[in-house]
Amino acid sequence: MPPKLTVVLDKATSTRALVEGSGTFVIQVPTAAQLHLTHAVGTRSLADEPDKLARAGVELFAREGHDLPFVAGCSAWLACRLIPEPHNQNTYDLFIGEVVAAWADTRVFSDGHWHFENADPSLRSLHYIAGGQFYAIGESLTV
Repeated sequence: MPPKLTVVLDKATSTRALVEGSGTFVIQVPTAAQLHLTHAVGTRSLADEPDKLARAGVELFAREGHDLPFVAGCSAWLACRLIPEPHNQNTYDLFIGEVVAAWADTRVFSDGHWHFENADPSLRSLHYIAGGQFYAIGESLTV
């Protein structure tokens, strides 16, 4: 069974309309080096600023067989097909995606494992908390 993930997309966002219209989306995993770019893109609305990606300096690239906007410089990308669940989408803004393809930067991912502890710290994955605060992935813990 293919892997799945969930995302919350507010009714007011342009991204939601794009996902609902296309039935596809891509999860981009930004790096610590993309802190300012990620914040700039995440705090501006495409509806209000149609050129927000260009203004923030986002470089997009294509992947053969996928009509999706991939952001250069990320540590990973997950191309997803929307699994329509109207009740969840309308009630909870919750969307389910089936991962149909995935790629990762080999400087931080190889042999089926992340290797952030040995990579340049600027390549660590970036995680948004709230209020403009982010964390970069930390040390490796093994059980």
